[in-house]
Amino acid sequence: MTFSFKGKKPSRRAFLTGAAATGAGLATAASAKDPAIAVQPWMQELGDGVDVAPYGLPSEYEKDVKRRSVEWLTADPVSSINFTPLHDLDGIITPNGLCFERHHGGVARVDPAMHRLMIHGLVDKPLVFTMEDLKRFPRENHVYFLECAANSGMEWRGAQLNGCQFTHGMIHNVMYTGVPLRLLLEEAGVKPSGKWLLVEGADAAAMTRSIPMEKALDDCLVAFKMNGEALRAEQGYPVRLVVPGWEGNMWIKWLRRIEVGDQPWHHREETSKYTDLLEDGVARRFTWEMDAKSVITNPSPQAPITHGPGPTVLTGVAWSGRGTIPRVDVTIDGGMNWHQARMDGPSLMKSMHRFYYEFDWDGSSLLLQSRAHDSTGYVQPTKEALRAVRGVNSIYHNNGIQTWAVDADGRAENVEIS
Repeated sequence: MTFSFKGKKPSRRAFLTGAAATGAGLATAASAKDPAIAVQPWMQELGDGVDVAPYGLPSEYEKDVKRRSVEWLTADPVSSINFTPLHDLDGIITPNGLCFERHHGGVARVDPAMHRLMIHGLVDKPLVFTMEDLKRFPRENHVYFLECAANSGMEWRGAQLNGCQFTHGMIHNVMYTGVPLRLLLEEAGVKPSGKWLLVEGADAAAMTRSIPMEKALDDCLVAFKMNGEALRAEQGYPVRLVVPGWEGNMWIKWLRRIEVGDQPWHHREETSKYTDLLEDGVARRFTWEMDAKSVITNPSPQAPITHGPGPTVLTGVAWSGRGTIPRVDVTIDGGMNWHQARMDGPSLMKSMHRFYYEFDWDGSSLLLQSRAHDSTGYVQPTKEALRAVRGVNSIYHNNGIQTWAVDADGRAENVEIS
């Protein structure tokens, strides 16, 4: 086929015209040379019936699309991380079985019939909810990203992990169903002095975080479903907190207790952890919001270019904890020339956004980058700009521009350029 993108979005008419002009020749050549054109065994045999897989699973040919971990990254699997295979996904919704995991005490196996959520402290009426109680409140559905504050953390000192699954895979994007937290707080009656919440999980780590009342009353959800089905055990079944746009450590899983107080608690996860250590030794605290960020998922180290020169589709995802992503710029030459990517799919608040850039690859080496703009006017910075302000001591909130170097064979590597 002889169509060409020439760095621009191809029209449907031009694409179909090119296909029609060359299609007959291609079909003749393929039938003569490609054995896959012949009748295959699956065309002649009946397939499995509807009862073979009562819960649907991916095709056996997609078995490599899975979460992966890095053995040396943490000390023990029960307090560890695995990563979403961003390079194998498209659109904006992460399948439930591929959402990354981060645990501090392993996966709690909670019996929903024995689970309770307590609200107490500076309230008029302390309450204890069963799961059935929670499901009697009005519920809402929202698509949000959840990103660990340490996503891309290994890259502060330079290029470390080779693959966007490992550099950027501590994120997922799903539709949550749940009860607005404000409705539960209204039921309990927050006293005027109640300015903060302490939220706690039912796992062995007893995870806790302080959350300001303004955020709790704004858009937080007490969620019990993701992508239409019950939360997975590793995602906090039977109920978790959703804190849109804020770092994932605050999205307490296996939510069991909400205490209302008049000041933050300063527990471990907001003092010695999840603070940003600056060059001068001072640590930034309460850096909750996740700034605008993007990554090219294809081509990338785990998704090399496998065809020769010609039409090539570049794609990736962008997100911001402060709003939407109306624009992403991409470069294929390390920033000498920037092109506005094509945004596709729904544009939702505090959600992933999918972008594409179609171009003709001439077979030469590439330096791929993406740069997100969010709806507040914020523009994703370079890693160099971030380090100039914050140094290299932090492991949190690295939203710097990522570079992939693609060689003439289509292979990609994680690199940095200045």
